[in-house]
Amino acid sequence: MPPNPEPRSIQSHLKQKSLNPTVFWRIAEEIPPPLNIGLTVTSIALPLLLWWLVTTFANVDPKFLPSPGKVLEAFGRLWNTRELLKDTVASLWRVGVGFLFALVFSIPIGVLMGSFPSIRALLEPMFGLMRYMPAPAFIPLLILYLGIGEEPKIMLIFIGVFFFNSLMVMDTVKFVPKDLIESTYMLGGNRWEILTQVIFPHVLPGILDASRINLAAAWQLVIVSELIAATEGLGRRISVAGRFLRTDEIFVGLIVIGAIGLTFDLLFQYLLRVSCKWSSHWSLD
Repeated sequence: MPPNPEPRSIQSHLKQKSLNPTVFWRIAEEIPPPLNIGLTVTSIALPLLLWWLVTTFANVDPKFLPSPGKVLEAFGRLWNTRELLKDTVASLWRVGVGFLFALVFSIPIGVLMGSFPSIRALLEPMFGLMRYMPAPAFIPLLILYLGIGEEPKIMLIFIGVFFFNSLMVMDTVKFVPKDLIESTYMLGGNRWEILTQVIFPHVLPGILDASRINLAAAWQLVIVSELIAATEGLGRRISVAGRFLRTDEIFVGLIVIGAIGLTFDLLFQYLLRVSCKWSSHWSLD
């Protein structure tokens, strides 16, 4: 009796319907380092090439869109006069202090909210309410309470990061498997050991990733904060340049902010890989 060809035909049909695996279209898998480097370079080089082509061949008004060469000239001019360095240091200091204070307070509060339903019930409604209030709307109050010095600028960044980061850390902690907590209790662990040796190590990748994402919000807010009677800062530089239609200087400020943000983003990713090697998502293998 001849074998039944049906299973083989079904298998071949499914094989034809499935997508052939390729190096580029890999789901949740690492791609080869050469391809990774090539795609990274392309993501930066392609916009620069398009920018150069448009400003060179499209006869665009430089006040509307300066060429890469004009922006480089403006960068050199501002760097030689030390104005750009002073503005960068001022903005870095404000972002660094405001963001650091936000992390110091938001991480432990987020861990407590995610670990204890009682703390979550107490704080989450208020934090959820504050999250929908735009941080720049607090500027008049900050000026009234703190004056026009550095304090309101730093506090604005703190407000814009603290509530979002607390809630993101809380959501990360809420998804810790209960089996880990119950197993620790069965082995004789107490609440402090569960918090420090089970929950915190488990959610550390999520905490670092949430902090990396919220760092972008800090850099967005520094532009707004430097409108509060600032004499130095990249936000002030962009504002003054826009007032006098110095578009090339606006591009300089934006590119510097983007470069600094990308640098910190890569540092956070490196910190994730170094400190969370046990995590499958950040494994170096």
